[in-house]
Amino acid sequence: MDVLTENFALYGKGFLGTVELTVYASLLALVLGFLMASFRVAPVGSFRVFGTVWVTVLRNTPLTLLFFAVLLGLPRFGLVLPFQLFAVLALGCYTSAFICEVLRSGINTVPKGQGEAARSLGMSFGQTLGAVVLPQAFRSVIPPIGSTLIALAKNSAIAGSFSVTELLGTYKPLNELGYSIVWTFVWIAVGYLIITLSISALFNVLEKRYGVAR
Repeated sequence: MDVLTENFALYGKGFLGTVELTVYASLLALVLGFLMASFRVAPVGSFRVFGTVWVTVLRNTPLTLLFFAVLLGLPRFGLVLPFQLFAVLALGCYTSAFICEVLRSGINTVPKGQGEAARSLGMSFGQTLGAVVLPQAFRSVIPPIGSTLIALAKNSAIAGSFSVTELLGTYKPLNELGYSIVWTFVWIAVGYLIITLSISALFNVLEKRYGVAR
């Protein structure tokens, strides 16, 4: 317990850093994932190609490499932002590819007749997708979206290697101070467990309220 009680402020700062990264990157991933899923099922060929390339490139790129590309590459083009914002961009864009595929799989579960009926009533593609297809698709993809965001929370540990304040990075100063590395990581694991269980609880509530009845 001494590791935690004597360094509670340090753990708290790292914990809050991870929570902030998770929340902001999740919001970005959900927005981009929705947009790319819309592109992938759009009737416009160029949109479909763009969505496909986005998903293919990001899903097959190691997250660490993406961090290097964003945090070290973008400043070379004159885009200088706080490291935390760069980390949010890397995490959010990477996870958006997986969110996109989850949403697209949900869209494919909606009977085609639903979209055809909407179009026969004169609704545009955007209206059909937003008012008819996505509300039904969302109900079937709540659990996999939750799992994807839990993975995002754990992936945020990579940000500590790029001077971003987060939970895993707390082991470095504690190790230098001579604290037991085992107990240092035990309390780090507890912090991640709190975050992931909170996300799981939130999506369990959403599934019970909006999910498809089995």
